[in-house]
Amino acid sequence: MANAIRALAMDAVQNANSGHPGMPMGMADAATVLFSRFMKLDPARPDWPDRDRFVLSAGHGSMLQYALHHLLGYDDMPIEQLRRFRQLGSRTAGHPEYGHAKGIETTTGPLGQGIATAVGMALAERMLAARYGADLVDHYTYVIAGDGCLQEGISHEAIDLAGHLRLERLIVLWDDNAISIDGPTSLSTSTDQLARFAAAGWDVAAVDGHDPEALAGALTEARSSDKPSLIACRTVIGKGAPNLGGSEKSHGAPLGEAEIAATRENIGWPHPPFVVPPAILGAWREIAAHGRAARLDWEKRLAASPRRQDFETAIAGQLPDAVFDALAAFRKAHVEAATKVATRKASEMALGVINGATDLTVGGSADLTHSNLTITKGMGRIAPGDYAGAYIHYGIREHGMAAAMNGIALHRGLVPYGGTFMCFADYARGAMRLSALMGQRVIYVMTHDSIGLGEDGPTHQPIEHLAMLRATPNTNVFRPADIIETAECWELALKAQDRPSVLVLSRQNLPMLRPASSAGNLSARGAYLLREPEGARDITLLATGSEVEIAVAAAETLKASHGIAAAVVSMPCWELFEAQDAAYRAAVLGSVPRVAVEAAARLGWDRWIGEGGAFIGMPGFGASAPAPDLYAHFGITAGAVAAAALRLIGRKE
Repeated sequence: MANAIRALAMDAVQNANSGHPGMPMGMADAATVLFSRFMKLDPARPDWPDRDRFVLSAGHGSMLQYALHHLLGYDDMPIEQLRRFRQLGSRTAGHPEYGHAKGIETTTGPLGQGIATAVGMALAERMLAARYGADLVDHYTYVIAGDGCLQEGISHEAIDLAGHLRLERLIVLWDDNAISIDGPTSLSTSTDQLARFAAAGWDVAAVDGHDPEALAGALTEARSSDKPSLIACRTVIGKGAPNLGGSEKSHGAPLGEAEIAATRENIGWPHPPFVVPPAILGAWREIAAHGRAARLDWEKRLAASPRRQDFETAIAGQLPDAVFDALAAFRKAHVEAATKVATRKASEMALGVINGATDLTVGGSADLTHSNLTITKGMGRIAPGDYAGAYIHYGIREHGMAAAMNGIALHRGLVPYGGTFMCFADYARGAMRLSALMGQRVIYVMTHDSIGLGEDGPTHQPIEHLAMLRATPNTNVFRPADIIETAECWELALKAQDRPSVLVLSRQNLPMLRPASSAGNLSARGAYLLREPEGARDITLLATGSEVEIAVAAAETLKASHGIAAAVVSMPCWELFEAQDAAYRAAVLGSVPRVAVEAAARLGWDRWIGEGGAFIGMPGFGASAPAPDLYAHFGITAGAVAAAALRLIGRKE
């Protein structure tokens, strides 16, 4: 059975003239033991909620997963897909990609992301088990990780969090082959990984990765542990290849026709490329039959459960209408009250409404709970061995938090949001990009969004971050101007099930700007006319977030002092505005000159202000001072906006 994986892997890589045969061949024995004796899955129902999760963190070895899927009988993985490995339009991409093929639980390839995402999956399993009981939620998360995964910094964040929370259903099989691309791992590391994991609160074991009984014994012990488990599988990369096995040369290149022929003889595999004998294929398909029986038993338990409807609604990610009704009432009340608060505080207030109307939302922060304002009344805190709450203290682990939220979202049953300072989006970037690539509803609460945070200075003041996030495909970036837009943006983020959202929020208080006569969710169109002059406009002022207040003040100055009719456009979400039809965009932007103001880098604004437009913003990094002093120092003021407008239309200041 293991040799079938080896043969399919080396043949597919050779056929593509591209790929990584070494890891699949080295971990074939471990994968065979895991899937034949322990994994609970049904290829006929790959989205079965109580299946075990398998994460190939060492995603470069993707042919291991594709070979497994073909052998197990996934109906979208016929042998033709293996023949088309790494080809345009095939399901067998160079690295496993979520949504491209059934049974792929997460996109991997950037090393370390898989193990960190698996932490979120394992946490979601424990949280849902606490809510719905073991009859409905009782599964494991298994990971195959390589040396590279464990060298990446995110692995430290992930294993520390998992060990602290005692995620006993998380089991990592480490492909301990002591080889990296450059050569032996001793070139760059001498870390005792077993000691490292043990220090983080994991059970650890070391076995011969080619000894099926030793592997089975270690997995049996790991499944009975009250801690997460690491099993170091000492393997030979490219196992079976007589000349290249054990060498970095088998890592990331085809073995070559001669070495493949020698490997076939060496492992006793006389079959042609892409041919698996019926007896061996039948043994693999029996695994699927056992999984089907387990799935049918579970479906009977679900049918008899009084929590069935709640469980199915949670797995489907369906938020109740009560959430959005409550947000509508919230907006109405605060328009009438003209509530003036920082948008981070407005977010907390909106979250109080959201979390009060549903238990599907799960919050957290990277050790900035009372700065991000992400916890609300009644949210129990997740703690080691206690998973009944809805708030996760991720610690100072921004990257690990983002990856764990990906895992929670991928698992299904919960809607994760998590907070940190906007400038630390840099730390979380790798996992945030995967949120977008996988189309997951993960909500990032990024506060302290500009020089408006003040005295903490340029290390903490985001400048280029909005441009970076806006450049990321399939991501909605929201920068609301007041409490009303904040509530609207939360509604839009919750409804966007096919992408992540980033809420970019202020530290400083902002006035409520929305006219009382407005109706509906105006932020849903990405940008809208907040202030429209009577008659024809002379200038259009564009702004987001805390600078919308400045644009409004500039418009008032232009009218009172110069008789200039200025329209003010609030642009809380460029992505949603871009998606509107050309007629709407033209009506909002107008045909007169435009001035944009945002306390951030200019990059991207020329799309909206046009060739002759003006931009008021940050020319470089910030400084340490009170926020009002910084706005004045960098010229981000109503006076500066008004002066730019006058210059554009040829009027003297």
